[in-house]
Amino acid sequence: MHLWLESQRIHHNPKTVLRIMKKYGILSEIRRKRKWRNMGQQMCKYENLLNRQFQADCPNTKWAADISYIQTAEGALYLSMIRDLYDNSIVAYKTAAQQTVNLVLDAIRSAMKNVKKRIAAELQLHSDQGFQYTSQAYFDLTQEYGITPSMSRRGNPYDNALAENFFSTLKTECIYRHKPGSFREADEMIDADIYFYNHERIRTKTGVAPLTLRHSA
Repeated sequence: MHLWLESQRIHHNPKTVLRIMKKYGILSEIRRKRKWRNMGQQMCKYENLLNRQFQADCPNTKWAADISYIQTAEGALYLSMIRDLYDNSIVAYKTAAQQTVNLVLDAIRSAMKNVKKRIAAELQLHSDQGFQYTSQAYFDLTQEYGITPSMSRRGNPYDNALAENFFSTLKTECIYRHKPGSFREADEMIDADIYFYNHERIRTKTGVAPLTLRHSA
């Protein structure tokens, strides 16, 4: 909030901003920890090439992918997303009522379509060991696009912390506050929040929104 006010040329001490936010009950909420489940038989495994090196020198060299779910009155809506570690922008995302391999593949296809003319010579795509990422179809698609898969060690969510962090932010700042009643409502909330995240949400480390940094690269 302090960074946003600064961007609007409204200058106040951070402690003053915090005191006012406390007074009117608009503090951020504590993020919830994610529960882990092992689903499906593993087929393909990859080395942890990322090795918690979460910085990238230019766009489209290191991506992090993951799946989470959004709880609605109609059931769980699954969200597959890909995040660029250069500017932490969301380069692509897809939703579906089922957690399938195709959900992940569609997100990759969308990402490659979005950045086709700006792809790096070597692109790492890091994920956890979910069954979608260990499938033969995932291997085949990464080979088709010339993507180098990287994979977290078993039971080490911190190896893919940047992907986990985004879901935590999305749920804490948006989903838990508004509690979507339907898949359609959840989709609309996700669209709006990711647009805000990419274009307007100022990051502490850079002082600008993710796509502002990307466009200046």
